[in-house]
Order: sequence, then C-alpha cells, then structure tokens
Amino acid sequence: MKLDRRAALGLIGSGAALPAATLPGMALAAAPAAPATFRHGVASGDPTPRGAILWTRVTPADAAHATAVPVRWHVAASAQGKPLESGSAEARPARDFTVKVEPTKLKAGTDYWYWFELADGTRSPVGRFRTLPVGKADDLVLAVATCQLFVSGFYNAYDHMAKLDRLDAVVHLGDYIYEYGPDQYGASIGAKIGRTLEPAHEIVTLADYRARHAWYKSDPNLQAAHARAAFICVWDDHETANDSWTDGAENHQPASEGDWAARKAAALQAYFEWLPIRDPQPGKPWAAINRGFTFGDLATLMMVETRLLARSEQVSIASAAPTAESIGAVLARVNRPDREMLGEPQREWLEQGLAASVKAGVPWQVIGNQVVMARVNGPDLDKAFGADTAKAMLAAQPEAFRAQIEEALAGYRLGLPYNLDAWDGYPAARERLYASFRRAGSEPLVLAGDSHAFWANNLADAKGQPVAVEFGTSAISSPSVGDSMPQLPLGQLLAQASPEVAFCDQRAKGYILLTLTPDRAEADYVGMSTVFTREYEAKSLARFTLDARAKARKLARKDTAGA
Repeated sequence: MKLDRRAALGLIGSGAALPAATLPGMALAAAPAAPATFRHGVASGDPTPRGAILWTRVTPADAAHATAVPVRWHVAASAQGKPLESGSAEARPARDFTVKVEPTKLKAGTDYWYWFELADGTRSPVGRFRTLPVGKADDLVLAVATCQLFVSGFYNAYDHMAKLDRLDAVVHLGDYIYEYGPDQYGASIGAKIGRTLEPAHEIVTLADYRARHAWYKSDPNLQAAHARAAFICVWDDHETANDSWTDGAENHQPASEGDWAARKAAALQAYFEWLPIRDPQPGKPWAAINRGFTFGDLATLMMVETRLLARSEQVSIASAAPTAESIGAVLARVNRPDREMLGEPQREWLEQGLAASVKAGVPWQVIGNQVVMARVNGPDLDKAFGADTAKAMLAAQPEAFRAQIEEALAGYRLGLPYNLDAWDGYPAARERLYASFRRAGSEPLVLAGDSHAFWANNLADAKGQPVAVEFGTSAISSPSVGDSMPQLPLGQLLAQASPEVAFCDQRAKGYILLTLTPDRAEADYVGMSTVFTREYEAKSLARFTLDARAKARKLARKDTAGA
C-alpha cells in the first residue's frame, strides 16, 4: 500500500521571449474589431535597478478568432503622473494574449506606477513596483508567500499584503496554481464556500494550464497584491503536478495522461506566459529559473529551483505494516549519496553567488527555496500523551483511515522523517549544500514554502554544527495538516520531537513579513483569522529576530500580541 504521509497524518489532526517592442512612434492603428478588456489585472516581477518585468493579459471579445492586439504601456512617478517611459507591444494568440515588457530607464530604489492601454482608449488597472536599490540600502521589506489552492479558501492574506504601507517585493515560493480537478484536493471546502474551479477537470494540456492560470488570476485579492508590489517567483510542484521530480510526478499517470515531458512543457509554457517572471535564457533549459537579486549593500536574494532541474525521484513507502526492516530499507534508499535536489551546476552557482555577496560585505544572504530544509522528526503520540490516551485518540478516527494513520505513526517511531518530499528525503544533497554555505562563508536566511505550515528553524549539519536559519511560511489558503484535528497540537509535537525546530504552527494560514536592516532581520508571522469568509482579521502569531553581527546565528523570539 502506497502511503501519503502528509495526507495520512492530516487525518489525525512555446514563445519564450519577451515580445519585441514596436519602433518608436509606431501608431496603434489596428484597434480590435470588438472590445477587449484587462480582465486579469496587471503584475510586475523580477525587478532590476532600472525597471522590472511588467505583465498584463488582454481578454479579446472572441479569442478564438482574434489576432494580435496592439498594446501601449507607461511608467510614471505616481498613479496619475506623466509617463516617464512608454512603449508598445502586442498581445498575441501564441502567448495566450499575455504581454510582458521591461522598462530600462528608471532610477534605482524608487517606487513607480504603471499601466497598459489599448488603441480604443481602454486602460488597465494601475500597478506599482519598486526598483532595486544600488549602493547604500537602509532597510528591505519582503512578503513571503506560497500555496494558494483556489477552492480551499479566500486569498485574505493577499488583501492584507496589498494594504501594507511599505512592501518592496513579494517572494513567492511556489504552488501558485494547483493541477487538481474540482472533485479532488480541497473540493469539500470549495463546495461550502462557493469557490468553484475551471477547467472542471485535472489540467494536463496547454489549454488546460492556461485556463487554470486565468481562473486563479481572476481573484481580486491576488490581483491587488500583484498591483501592489513586484513578485519574485519560483514554482514548486503543483504548477506541473503533485510531487514532481525531473522525470515524472506522483500525480502523473502516463497511461492516461500521456508523456510527462509534454505535460511539463505545457505547464511551463503557461507559467512563463502568465507570471511576471523573466523568460528563459536562450540555450538554457526552461526549468533553469534559479536567479539572483541584489538589494544594494543590504541583501542578496538567490532563488533556487528544487523540482524539475535535477531532483531525484522521491522515495515512496509501500508497506502495509512498517517494520524495523522495511523502514531501514527505505532509509537506506533515502541516504544514497547520489540523490540530488539542486544538481551540481545549480549548487555551484549558488555557492559562487553567496561567496560574492559575503566578499562584498553584504550582511544578509537570503535563499528562496521551495521545501522545508530542517530535519523534522515525526510525532510520537505515545510519548507525548501516554499510550492509553494515544490509543483513544486513534480510536476516535474514521475506521477507513485508522490503519493508515497508525502506519504513519509506526514509521515515525522507527525513524522515518516527517516528509520525504522535503530536504529530509535528500540528506546527502543537503550536506553538500551546507558545505557550500561553509565554503562561501555565509550563514544564510533560508525561506521555505510547500508545507502549509509556519516554521522557524535553526539549521545544523550532520555533525550538529549551525549552518543557517530557516523561515518557513504557511499557505495563503491551502489546507494544513493540522486542520483535520484541531485538538492535536501537531506543531508543538513536531517542535518537541525535532531539535532544529524552534516554532511550528500547523494550522494558521498567512504569510511572513521579513524586514532586513544592516543590524538585524525580523520575521513576522502574519496569520489570518479565517480563509473561509472574506471578512477576516490579521494578527502576528510569532516574531523572530536575528543579529546580523552574531556568529552561528540563532533565532530569538519576540513576544507579540497574538503569540
């Protein structure tokens, strides 16, 4: 029996280049025959000191028969200001009528506003972004987001982000869309709160992935967040299919869903069309979206790719009754030295970037990474509550799932890590990465998504030596493992069982607001009171600080009203 550890425990608790701009002064003479709209708002991403990628999507009245739609874009110093830089482009059918352009004449470290317009005078909403600073930078404010299953909740966290007085950029760590159909993951929640899904089936083709991106982008709160600040994005697994790796995915069945390479190519094409991300460099794989951003003399942000470039297949559990022998065999496969996550070229690129940042005297190196890096041990209910109480808790679970829950707990007692799809499934690759940190002279801040939980982790290598600090953000809306059994303090149990885990909340939804100064880093864990209605309250669940000058940096928790 193949056992999904996260689900089981939850029961107890082509067109890759930017469109070429038309020549200066070229008239927008070919207005569309029927009215077109900017139904999906605007977005910016991948900022530079001189600009950013600016994105929109034109919705023709009849996309099936529409030709390229001319578009004009403008950037100004205020929402109603006179354009400082303008240009022309086309919304083409070959790119699903999406548009990506890049201004290059702006000032560093400055807020700008932008919009698009059609030949008939139709204007898009106005968006805002901030260029990267050059030289001295006093502070930096980043929102860290991930995991936004449409049907499982409203995007209240994005509404809260959009209203922040200060927000320099949003770091999105993946699971921007989900591939499932409306009768799969999260469907019962969507039925209750009226969050439907299109297309009404699991997405496999290019048309499917495009339509799913369009559906997600129809959300007003997501549009508002995109209009508020530039997004710096990487994908995780659900932009293609659940638990993806280089040559496949847990949720891809070749017999019924065709060739994985074709599905992956379709998913990535739609991603590059619909996200405000810089398109692939000529001659490099589409999956090579690892890239760096320099925020003056304050911080270097390195975004890594952990799914499609080099990741080895996850080790799966196939045992109806875990034993010491069977779990030992699993761990032997997990610990194989040839198992990869980043791959050597990407790891070397990361090491060089970290080393250059340290050499330049930059106090903060930040890594945008998809999955939890810390060593996390599974909970032992017998140890936490006593055998009798644990037995009673299990007896209260639905009979159909009780055996799976017991198997998961038995595996944890025998030494199985909590999540083999995270870095715990690739310990040799993690040690190679930690060696890179050490050679680079960096103690980075590692960001993590994917888990639908908040984490604050003190990372250590296999010898127990501190190497980095990890801030893991919970989901914007996706279900958390702890949702299934609120009375079980799963986050506390994981922290108690795992020396590297300083804090874990397995129920809250929200995002991390990360503020960096030359002297310290502060991570504010912002939780939403609910994602099941559009009315919500936001509060600080926990706040952690780091001293930039300290060696072997370690998290210090600050008291908050909501902690």
